[in-house]
Amino acid sequence: MNGHVRHLYVHLPFCAHRCGYCDFVTVVGREELHARYVDAVLTELELEGGLLARSLETVFLGGGTPTFTDGRELRRLLESLPSAEEVTVEANPETVTPALARLLRESGVTRVSLGAQSFQPSLLAVLERQAGPDAVRRAFYHLRDANFDNISLDLLHGIPGQSAAGLGLDIDEALALAPEHISYYELEAKPGTRFTHGHGAELARQAEAMEAYYELVIERLTAAGYRWYETANFCLAPDQANALGRDLRPSHNLAYWRGRDYLGLGIGAVSTLGAERRRNTPRLNGYLSALGRGEAPAREVEPLDGPVRDLERVMLALRLDTGLVLSAAGSAIDEDALARVERLGLASRRAERDGSGRLVLTPRGRRLGGAVTAELVV
Repeated sequence: MNGHVRHLYVHLPFCAHRCGYCDFVTVVGREELHARYVDAVLTELELEGGLLARSLETVFLGGGTPTFTDGRELRRLLESLPSAEEVTVEANPETVTPALARLLRESGVTRVSLGAQSFQPSLLAVLERQAGPDAVRRAFYHLRDANFDNISLDLLHGIPGQSAAGLGLDIDEALALAPEHISYYELEAKPGTRFTHGHGAELARQAEAMEAYYELVIERLTAAGYRWYETANFCLAPDQANALGRDLRPSHNLAYWRGRDYLGLGIGAVSTLGAERRRNTPRLNGYLSALGRGEAPAREVEPLDGPVRDLERVMLALRLDTGLVLSAAGSAIDEDALARVERLGLASRRAERDGSGRLVLTPRGRRLGGAVTAELVV
């Protein structure tokens, strides 16, 4: 490993059940293939390992439900991956037992992202989630008992049947657990899915309430001491986290938002590597067959020229409360549009100590998010 890439993503697609709103690359069950899949991922790592730096900053296991993967195989995978300063694993609550929590801790995992989605049984039923609110709490405490001190809760707003009052109750439940990090996403149901067929009219009603929901999430979490550092993400501020002033923003996600290169392994996994982006085949059998022969899996490759990378860098960096170093934007920003946005109080330019300039959206601009960014880019 003597390359430059310092961020590694590994996709574990296996799930007990595919939720109706999910559009990730997933495989239901197939326990008999878990060992073969881990073999394939490790073969892909061997083939692509030259891209990785000797020292990694982050490893992230996403899915699917990584913690649904057979425990022996999950341990084998974790212990075979390169070490990193931050190792995150996504988990569904119903899979987290005391033994699983210990396995993760013993295998070098430093951070767990727990997919709670909601604490309301009726809303969890709508989402087809397997875990109830008690299972979410139990999973959280199992992780705490295993000495995890960096846990994220993933939650949703805009669920069919949700109300502002119900959202407030979910926020209360999340704050009672006091996780180091909370991700609060707007539910996106893709057109044509069985979820949209079953809940179309209610999804339309929820769409009208999204702005109010978002305001409530921001207001409640920031009042509780969480830093609204990215559009949908919040972490405890240093003085709320511990006396050492730890930065609890996930380094892996920050790498995406800052436009860093990363390597993805597994079916459907995406890599951004300099002047190209590639996506592995989402077909499990094709992936396993290719790696079983010691060959790279089929991939879609998208060339990324300078203007495209500049545009993506602007769009992603402006999601952060730290904004964008203007010199990294290339020619992607329309100066006339920037002047208009500044006059409207939606963004501001700040001078850095090194003489460079930084563009940051104001709180009002961040609430409008993508609309402001779309106005700014050429």
